[in-house]
Amino acid sequence: MMVDADLLIHSAAQVVTCASDVPKRGAAMQDVGLITDGAVVVKDGRILAIGPTESIRERYSAVQMMNASGQVVCPGFVDPHTHVVYAGDRIGEFEQRIRGATYMEIMAAGGGIVSTMRATRASSVDDLVEATLPRLEQMLRLGTTTAEIKTGYGLDLDSELKMLEAIAALDQAQPIDLVPTFMPAHAVPPEFNGRSDAYIDWVVNEMIPAAADWYRNSHFFVDGRPLFCDVFCEKNAFDLAQSRRVLEAGIAYGLPAKIHADEFTSLGGVGLAVELGATSVDHLDATMVEDAAMLAESGVVGIVLPAVNFNLGSHEFADARGLIDAGAALALSTDINPGSAPCPSQPLVMAIASRYQRLLPAETLNAVTINAAFGIGLADRVGSLTPGKQADLLLLNCTDYRQLAYQFGGNLLATVVKNGRII
Repeated sequence: MMVDADLLIHSAAQVVTCASDVPKRGAAMQDVGLITDGAVVVKDGRILAIGPTESIRERYSAVQMMNASGQVVCPGFVDPHTHVVYAGDRIGEFEQRIRGATYMEIMAAGGGIVSTMRATRASSVDDLVEATLPRLEQMLRLGTTTAEIKTGYGLDLDSELKMLEAIAALDQAQPIDLVPTFMPAHAVPPEFNGRSDAYIDWVVNEMIPAAADWYRNSHFFVDGRPLFCDVFCEKNAFDLAQSRRVLEAGIAYGLPAKIHADEFTSLGGVGLAVELGATSVDHLDATMVEDAAMLAESGVVGIVLPAVNFNLGSHEFADARGLIDAGAALALSTDINPGSAPCPSQPLVMAIASRYQRLLPAETLNAVTINAAFGIGLADRVGSLTPGKQADLLLLNCTDYRQLAYQFGGNLLATVVKNGRII
């Protein structure tokens, strides 16, 4: 007896599932769940079945049939660390860096995050939505179907809540599923210069409770998507004790933890993430060997952001190869933002990670799909082609998934299917 479905994609040169019930580690990172001459069945926006074309077509029929001959079908990309909501740009700082200024020098002189803060504070919710929609459209055209977005360019209560409102509006205005992160402790705002502890007092006592209240009244809460709490644990930002206060306050209000750590200096952020059971620890450029071992023994996902190093012209990258070999659960992300990584492309991130961090193509694909989904707490919904999950998948104009990391500068994407709907 034939089972009826909405969509049947068949005859794909490869279907790669990236399926796993736990974050992939070690040798599992090299297994993409490859099916040759594969097929995917979709019903009611979810994956119904996957397998070889012959056996699938014997058992299923569909209203819409797609012949994927000569193409690869893979999960939609998950981007687990972004700052894509912002106003203005930092092109002038790009030129300063070309002339030799460092990121930290620009930040210490009042540029960097504080520069974007001024533009973001001056913008309305509608302004932020209008500025961000084209960036999300770019990301979608490059294969991202789920993305995390942080606040952190408001740095006062009203502006941080405004950013959350913009993220909520954007989630409902375009196809990419968004996951919000509250990050008021991204930098010390000018009005608190020299008084970072006082700013953290405000973050802990006023801003986090207000964000938690906003979340409980948002559609994200109704949908079961988390609101994370994040902090920049770094020299010239917030020290380890201040970072602990922020994350512990977030946890107390039901906001799971994320942390920016070891981007330039190691202050103990990895240990804090492990101790508090954070969902992810992000950057990891300056992570020490002993911290990598600690991360590998934990359930915390390490998110590495190679587009930042590339954009800053650095010759040093996070030791992603070492993290995988140590047994850590590794994910990759664009970190799309106006200063350190104006990059919307997960495929470009995969290409950089392969060349500069010695990741195999299979490892990069798992890092932008299933492990990235674990890095935002949504692996039960997205990140792999698994029956029951959302039908978020890509059709690529190639016959070998490894082309995603092998090629760069173009776009192999032919079709996006989001929640079972062809975009």
